[in-house]
Amino acid sequence: MNEAKNAAKAPAVIELDPGTYYWCSCGKSANQPFCDGSHEGTEFTPKTIEITEKKTVALCLCKRTKNPPFCDGSHTEL
Repeated sequence: MNEAKNAAKAPAVIELDPGTYYWCSCGKSANQPFCDGSHEGTEFTPKTIEITEKKTVALCLCKRTKNPPFCDGSHTEL
């Protein structure tokens, strides 16, 4: 698996409480946009997200962003 699976052609816009989160980089997680360990046995690893205050974020689901884990609009070119 050399290319991440496109989980959706739009970002996940969600409000996150302070804490540590793990963004799925492979696109195979059933718990998008978060890692569920589906990357095991591949070259992909989850991206750690540290949130220090409650905020709304747009997390990439197409897995093509140049600013992981955040959406940069790359899904509009798919």
